[in-house]
Amino acid sequence: MILDRAGNETVSDGGQEKFLAFLYNNAFGRVLLKLLCRRFVSDIGGIYMRSRLSKRRIKKTIEQNGIDMSEYEPAEYRSFNDFFIRKLRPGARTINGEPDAVIAPADSKLTVCDITAEGKYEIKGCRYTAAALLGSEEAARPFYGGKMFVYRLTVDNYHRYCYPDSGRELEHRFIPGILHTVNPIALEKHDVFGKNCREYTLLETENFGKVAFVEVGAMMVGKINNAHPEAFVRGDEKGYFSFGGSTIAVCYAPGAAEPDGDIAANSANGTETAVKYGEKTGKGRG
Repeated sequence: MILDRAGNETVSDGGQEKFLAFLYNNAFGRVLLKLLCRRFVSDIGGIYMRSRLSKRRIKKTIEQNGIDMSEYEPAEYRSFNDFFIRKLRPGARTINGEPDAVIAPADSKLTVCDITAEGKYEIKGCRYTAAALLGSEEAARPFYGGKMFVYRLTVDNYHRYCYPDSGRELEHRFIPGILHTVNPIALEKHDVFGKNCREYTLLETENFGKVAFVEVGAMMVGKINNAHPEAFVRGDEKGYFSFGGSTIAVCYAPGAAEPDGDIAANSANGTETAVKYGEKTGKGRG
């Protein structure tokens, strides 16, 4: 289930859910899944989505997902991917500037979980390790006992994302892998965040100390596009995903951040919360 900040249930794509259930829960579907998760399949899909032939999908996607195009800069899209990486109009999103506000880096569906003292976290009843997500025990250790804010982007979302606070980049690296969907259906059966292609960036921030920011690629998303400036300001665009659904996992050290009450309660119930780029989703404790 997905709730908005007012507690209302949002509409999901039932057709997509049925197809993913077939891939992950059906014996024949799992055979097909092994092929679809390969990087070269997403590369082929990307070629099509960057072609003029893909333009025909734009209108249907807007209608099926109720996308309000008045929020975006007017443009003539040459392909579906051009539409997918569209830009917001100036002022369409407000970046919360309160120093202790934890902000959403993207329009997305948010779940918050604990990173335990043993370096594990739990999503949808399954336990995974932070070391697998971040690529090493050394990278994960500073966040044991902290919080992980998991922002899942779907096809209806704006697929550009921002820095969660002002600061500078300390380290970044690409972690190769395969490309499962990031839909909760997959999370119940696979360590998606530990297996998928992803990019890890260690940030030194003004208000939250060191923060690990991880973009996780997904099925049909072979490309994560980041700028990597030396320094940045809260709300500056960090990058964007090319076609498909994706996830951003933001890890905070112990005592650095807590989610807002509604988000904490929803997460405890296994419910995602729909949030917007720049919106307050929590508060710093330090």
